Amino acid sequence: MTARKDLGNSAAVAIYKRTLASIQQVVLGNETTLRHLLAAFFSRGHVLLEDFPGTGKTTLAKTLASTIGATFHRVQCTPDLLPADILGVSIFNPKTSDFELHKGPIFTEILLADEINRASPRTQSALLEAMAERQISLDTETYPLSEHFFVIATQNPVEFQGTYPLPEAQLDRFALRLSLGYLSLETETELVLSQESRLRSPPPPATSLAEVRQVEAARRMMPIAAELAQYAVRLVAATRTAESVALGASPRASLTLVNCAKALALFDASPCVTPDHLQELAVPVLAHRITLDQSARYRGMDGASVVAQALANTAVPR
Repeated sequence: MTARKDLGNSAAVAIYKRTLASIQQVVLGNETTLRHLLAAFFSRGHVLLEDFPGTGKTTLAKTLASTIGATFHRVQCTPDLLPADILGVSIFNPKTSDFELHKGPIFTEILLADEINRASPRTQSALLEAMAERQISLDTETYPLSEHFFVIATQNPVEFQGTYPLPEAQLDRFALRLSLGYLSLETETELVLSQESRLRSPPPPATSLAEVRQVEAARRMMPIAAELAQYAVRLVAATRTAESVALGASPRASLTLVNCAKALALFDASPCVTPDHLQELAVPVLAHRITLDQSARYRGMDGASVVAQALANTAVPR
């Protein structure tokens, strides 16, 4: 039984490495961010990419979809975007005397919600059910979405005019908040010099959706010791009792932290989850779920500093 499991894990690791290498044909640098993005994807989570314009957020979403052979839709969020523009609308067909659903862009496998904080709260809320349950409710009907439904939403961290900050319930639907950041000088120089020879379009599929399911199955089977699961829960609980925190991370954050840590352990060909995997993911999983009181924000505190304090104060199991 163990040999069969090891064989399955080896195949899953090979699929991950092939997927990562394919994405890196287009997206230079940022291997840690790509590793975390794939951990969220293979854990069936969603990702919020918070970064400056021109850092490759849209390119990354398109490349991931192409690499795994998934369908891809992009929604450019604006203040006048309506929920029907994302979900679709029922239109009466006089020939059949019935209403027919004209599906919106949410009926896809990879959905890019570009500049999500420019959409109104009403439109943002249209994604809540889809992200949590992989289904939408329209009129009196419920429509299932793809089992691989994965949202990559982007927002600019410094531009606030004409935007609507995501509410806590929406932020909690995102497994990780990531940032690509600017490239190193050497990598950006490589990008400039190779722009004519690099791939102009996303790469051909390197991974099938059947292989995606294989990695997901291997991730679910990755063991985690009871004391490490308790460590993850204590880390999350520490964000709720920290000074100046108005709202800490939810139990959903505990589930996400453990599930994504299992993915990292799989990627590393580790026999089980280690404290390092949980610690590596603590900030991207927890920081965006923490709401500080007003005085803490004035002092320059943020969610990442609360998580760093929780990591420092929570005993690591041996």
